[in-house]
Amino acid sequence: MYKLKLNRYTVLLAVTLAAAGCKVPEAAAPAANQPVPESFAGSRDTTNSSVLPWKSFFKDPYLTDLIDTALKNNQELMVTLQDIEIAKNDIRMRKSALLPSVGLRAGAELEKVGRYTSQGAGDASTEIYEGKEVPDPLANFTLAATANWEIDIWKKLRNAKKAAISRYLSSVEGKNFVLTNLIAEVANSYYELQSLDTQLDIVHQNIKLQKNALEIVKVQKQAMRATELAVQKFRAEVLSSQSKEFDILQQIKEEENNLNLLLGRYPQEIKRDKGDFLTLQPMAINSGIPAQLLANRPDIKQAELELAAAKLDVKVARAEFYPSLDISAAVGLEAFKPSYLFKLPKSLLYSLAGDLAGPLVNRNAIKAEFNSANARQLQSMFNYQRILLNAYMEVSTQLSKIDNLGKSYDLRSQQVDALNTSISVSNDLFKSARADYFEVMMTQRDALETKLDLVETKKAQFNAVVNVYKQLGGGWR
Repeated sequence: MYKLKLNRYTVLLAVTLAAAGCKVPEAAAPAANQPVPESFAGSRDTTNSSVLPWKSFFKDPYLTDLIDTALKNNQELMVTLQDIEIAKNDIRMRKSALLPSVGLRAGAELEKVGRYTSQGAGDASTEIYEGKEVPDPLANFTLAATANWEIDIWKKLRNAKKAAISRYLSSVEGKNFVLTNLIAEVANSYYELQSLDTQLDIVHQNIKLQKNALEIVKVQKQAMRATELAVQKFRAEVLSSQSKEFDILQQIKEEENNLNLLLGRYPQEIKRDKGDFLTLQPMAINSGIPAQLLANRPDIKQAELELAAAKLDVKVARAEFYPSLDISAAVGLEAFKPSYLFKLPKSLLYSLAGDLAGPLVNRNAIKAEFNSANARQLQSMFNYQRILLNAYMEVSTQLSKIDNLGKSYDLRSQQVDALNTSISVSNDLFKSARADYFEVMMTQRDALETKLDLVETKKAQFNAVVNVYKQLGGGWR
């Protein structure tokens, strides 16, 4: 059997469909991107710390070991890697749509039509006589290869494949963005632990100092130079500091658990440098120029690729307005008896058909999909612009923060030195009865709070540097 559905009526229908498909809505043109500023705070230096691998940026061996563990075990990162596999499989699926779909078909059927039907009355083979070759009921056995192929006239399938590739590359950049954030989270948590260790040491030193003052005021009470009020006030200060000690121990435990969660493991002690945190110096940072953000920040590149995919989706949706050409073919063997199935050429069957079809009257569904694709394209454009603007703002804010924290730390250091001196002076004056217990107590309290604030400022310096490194796009290389 040979069948070719392509005659003058089909050609006339094709012309009609093509004419109907010509009137398609235009895609809304996204607004042009605003150019990024030329520099951060007037600096034109193109040296950029984000190009440094994280193992070169972070020098602490304990920290680098923790980051390495997190990159192997973090569950969020594992989830993101599966997103990449999903996107990769989508590309394979889109590629296969460009190729013919070929299959094998084997079938058997049995049909008995009524004698007094239009088919039965017109079929002479239904007459019963000796040695007939056509049985009744009539069986049919088929063994054939079939193929179906949509000809990609309007590049609909190719654009769909390109969109899938863009989304795959976007998922890779999404993984890089997770890497950057994960490394920054581990580093900030590590510095939080170091700052808490230092705060705990300061509280221990303060408790020792307060206990010494308590013993002095007890002696002075026995000598009638102080009152029970002074003794109780100093005892209350000691108890307050001891309570603060357990608050800090709880914060350390919580931060260790948070860090272990990032590392993908159950709670255990975090190995770290427990030296004097205040003597450490934050890593030097070079911001480069804003234009480098486009190449270095994974979230910007991810948004750019999503925008490219959204633009291709609009082209795919637009192609739905045009006629589509499908070709189907089959070749194989067919007979009403299995013994006749391989008697060639009488049992040979083949067919070839071409179908040209397109929307003519009711195109509302196609219009709705096109409008949705166009809206998603605009969403992607606005999202890209938002991420780019946010990236510049983040870096600018953190660079300013680094500068101001440096100045603040210098002043707080001088304040701590002055209060340390005032503690010695107040103790000497108290022993000689030239200062009362309240002045000594307030001086010790001010010194403790200022030292803890100094540690917080040092931690904020490290956090700001880590955040700039992340916001410049560092860590994923």
